[in-house]
Amino acid sequence: MSQLEETQESLSRMQAFDPKSLAREEELGRNFDFSAIVAPAAKLIRLYNQLGLSTLDDFPDQILVQIKQQADADFNRFQQVLDFDPTTVQNQNPTQPRDQLIQQVTAAYDPAFQKLFPFISYGTSKSVDFQRMENEARAMLQNVKDEADEITNQLTEHQEQAQGVLADVRRVAAEQGVSQQAIYFKDEAEAHETLAETWHSRTVKLAWGLGAYAFASIFFHKWSWLQPEDTIQSVQLITSKVLIFGVISYMLFLSAKNFLSHKHSAIVNKHRQNALMTYTAITDSAATEESKDIVLNHASACIFSPQDTGFIKSESSSGNTRSIVELLPKTAVRLDSQ
Repeated sequence: MSQLEETQESLSRMQAFDPKSLAREEELGRNFDFSAIVAPAAKLIRLYNQLGLSTLDDFPDQILVQIKQQADADFNRFQQVLDFDPTTVQNQNPTQPRDQLIQQVTAAYDPAFQKLFPFISYGTSKSVDFQRMENEARAMLQNVKDEADEITNQLTEHQEQAQGVLADVRRVAAEQGVSQQAIYFKDEAEAHETLAETWHSRTVKLAWGLGAYAFASIFFHKWSWLQPEDTIQSVQLITSKVLIFGVISYMLFLSAKNFLSHKHSAIVNKHRQNALMTYTAITDSAATEESKDIVLNHASACIFSPQDTGFIKSESSSGNTRSIVELLPKTAVRLDSQ
């Protein structure tokens, strides 16, 4: 075996050593254990770990011998701790040789550091390849510059597209300013639709109740406890039947009226919501400002004028016809002035 292989074996043996195995608390007990040297031994092993095995290839045999002797000496101290047996000590008090081993391991770091420090420094300088780091830094810098130039070129090429997108965003924002107002009509339509369903249910129940009362009133004169005995009682029975029938009929009328009113309002607000949602598309199709004015006037009249939904009859308005007549002179004046 060559000197290099022997040195690598001794060094790797020290680097792989487990300092916790030196404590031997279970074997020796609290009075004779070596737990006090676990920390110094770990510190010494860390020192050996800083010397790489690949670095030994550059050292001459004389230096390899020095490293091997130092590693063997420190490992021998660890081995003595592992082999320590209080029962085999000739001296009646085994505390003294135990304390000597502890002192030897604790004091082993300083001479080992003095011996290995130059070799560790050489290995550290070898592992740090400054030329390679400089080349990598230059390559990274050049890569950053190339990417920056590419991004700049892309931004220049797509500048017109970006401007087009900005114009589209502005247009959408303008449309949103009109379309977002439709949410108010949407909320109102949903609220009226909910109330319409409620009053529809009440109307059906009242209609069934009125029909049941009308059917039951046919047999009132046959019930013994309601059968009139004279004219006055007959008049009272007829009057009470008429009053009850009238009250139920009136409640049915009010319930149906409320149902029709809420249903009418729900349809009107839904119509206004749809009108606002399609307003921008209609105005965009107009070619001139005069046409846009006409469209705006018609859209406003369509949204806010009374509508005939079939549930409630509204007054037929001639606002749309008048709006065209009112706008015609304005348009004609503008055409003449041009």
